[in-house]
Amino acid sequence: MIEERTTYSDQPHTTTVVERRSGGGGTILIGVVLLIAVIIGAFYLMNQNRNESAQTKAITGAAESVSDGAKKVGDAAQKAVE
Repeated sequence: MIEERTTYSDQPHTTTVVERRSGGGGTILIGVVLLIAVIIGAFYLMNQNRNESAQTKAITGAAESVSDGAKKVGDAAQKAVE
């Protein structure tokens, strides 16, 4: 015996199409902006380090000058007493 089966559906036949979209370059733009920000930050930090080094040297030089001046005043006072 041959059995015949027929299926009926009230739903219309639908087709789903999935489209793939690319990022459009937004990710690359964000990456470039981030890279530029990192480079600017590194440049700023290196410059700040150089400025602090120069300030430290200037303060050390000034302190040595004051020390030398105080020593000369002390020597002059010593000679005046003698």
